[in-house]
Amino acid sequence: MVGAGSGTTAVQSVVYCVASKKKETNMNAEITLCWLTLVLFIAACSRPGDPAGSPGLKRIDQASLQTTVDTTAKELLVPGALVLLRTPQGEVTLSYGTTLLGRTGPPRANTHFRIASNTKTMTAAVIMQLVQENKLSVDDPISKYIAGVPNGDNITIAELLEMRSGLYNYTDDPLMSSTMDTDPAKVWTPADVLAIAFAHPPNFRPDEKYEYNNTNYALLGLLVEKIDGKPLAQVMHDRLFGPLNLKDTLLPASTVNTIPEPFSHGYLYGSSSVALVGEPPYSAEVQNAARAGTLLPTDYTGINHSFAAAAGGVISTATDLAIWTRALVGGKVLDSKCQRRWLDSLKPEDPAKPDGQKYGYGIAQLSWGPNTIYFHGGETPGYNSKISYDPANDMTLIIWTNLTISLDGQQTANTLWVKMLDGIYKVSPLSPSPSPGK
Repeated sequence: MVGAGSGTTAVQSVVYCVASKKKETNMNAEITLCWLTLVLFIAACSRPGDPAGSPGLKRIDQASLQTTVDTTAKELLVPGALVLLRTPQGEVTLSYGTTLLGRTGPPRANTHFRIASNTKTMTAAVIMQLVQENKLSVDDPISKYIAGVPNGDNITIAELLEMRSGLYNYTDDPLMSSTMDTDPAKVWTPADVLAIAFAHPPNFRPDEKYEYNNTNYALLGLLVEKIDGKPLAQVMHDRLFGPLNLKDTLLPASTVNTIPEPFSHGYLYGSSSVALVGEPPYSAEVQNAARAGTLLPTDYTGINHSFAAAAGGVISTATDLAIWTRALVGGKVLDSKCQRRWLDSLKPEDPAKPDGQKYGYGIAQLSWGPNTIYFHGGETPGYNSKISYDPANDMTLIIWTNLTISLDGQQTANTLWVKMLDGIYKVSPLSPSPSPGK
């Protein structure tokens, strides 16, 4: 609303018109005036900038948010960043820097980038569509469909979706990062990466605990292909991208290591192991040289992401991801029964923190104060991103950066995401606040 004063005046005008219309000779003119006043009042209450309908949000201040993006990106030495925010107050796009070092080319909402593990939201959605078609059950053991999986008789599809299988994570093996650094165009098959995973003993027994793991989704990708009888890229297009008109979203063929135009290059200081396993940490010498501008990050755009596939191979844009995230969380991808099961899958990642971050079937949830947001992240050599939707406030927030990790080890998009939430919500996630009902 524009303000209590002007709002009250408009209401009083409508009441006055209705009460006094009998005293006027031209009743039709008075009724017309009343309706016109009412329409103007409603328009004033619903104009962009009014947070009505999203009680948890502040009035969106684009200039202030842009300052946060600029400041944060500079601190993290991010070459380029893009923030797309949609609320009942309207749409805001915030851009910083460039998509290619040495040239002027700011990121746009239609700029393609590698979404990395945000792909898992799509793989999980396809699995749940197969569930609603009675083609499989999340309670089935993976051994029913795929042979040779360690503990396969005891690992359910649900446990793969929830990151509770206990299998070794293939991207933790040093062979992955060393190959990316020396042979970035290498074509990987699901059999290749699963062979790496299965050469290691499981980390723990199935369902013993939560552990984020790309092996789980590599297996789920194979499962999709076996059940649907088509390549995963075609399945995703037919079931997700086509129906939602996501024209700029694709899972490229395994032999393709390019990105459609327009696209952003992706950067990382040091070895790809920094992005895959978070180590080794940057030395003081590297940090000082980078901050002085004498050391530039390495361009990792050309890495063939066939190693990720169902776990993180999709390419998209902020515009498409805003549509995707809202549709997925808003119940436009699954039927009501499967949507309920999908939402009910969320469990605390740390049992000691029941009100902390949760993970379910390819989706995470964070609650603070009266707010709850559904989200996922993506991290790969060259890119970092965050997709999120808050149904209660109808808030969609998509963020991507073209530097994976900052010199002090922060995931760049994640850092920016939390600062954006701080600028958007009345109750900041940066400040401790009571959980709902407490």
